[in-house]
Amino acid sequence: MATKEEILETIANMTVLEVSELIKAMEEKFGVTAAAAAVATVAADAAPAEEAEEQTEFDVIIKGFDPAKKIPAIKEVRACTDLGLKEAKDLVEQGGKVKEGISKEEAKTIKEKLEAAGLTVEVK
Repeated sequence: MATKEEILETIANMTVLEVSELIKAMEEKFGVTAAAAAVATVAADAAPAEEAEEQTEFDVIIKGFDPAKKIPAIKEVRACTDLGLKEAKDLVEQGGKVKEGISKEEAKTIKEKLEAAGLTVEVK
C-alpha cells in the first residue's frame, strides 16, 4: 500500500483536470462531497503560476517603419548599435532584432529613441 507522501506526490504531479476527475471518482466511491478539497486544489495549482520569475533580459525588435522618416530611423539604429550604414538600412527595411539580452531600462530607452525616429518597435 502507498504511503500518504507517495499519494500526495502523485496528486501534486497531476493536472487540474486529472485532480478534478479523481475527486469525482472519490465522491462516487465514498458517497461524500469534496467541495472544499477542490477549492484547495485549484488554489494550490494557481500558486506556482504567480511565483513565476520576472524576466531580466529583453530583446528590442523592429516591426516596421514610417517611410517618410527612413533616414532618421537609419541614423538612430546606427546610434543604438555598431552597425554600418548598409546593415542599419537593411535592418530598418526588413525588421529584426536591434539588440538582444539587454536590461529593461536599456530596452525602454532604445525603444523610445527608435519610436521617436519613426520605427515601430516591440520589446520581448
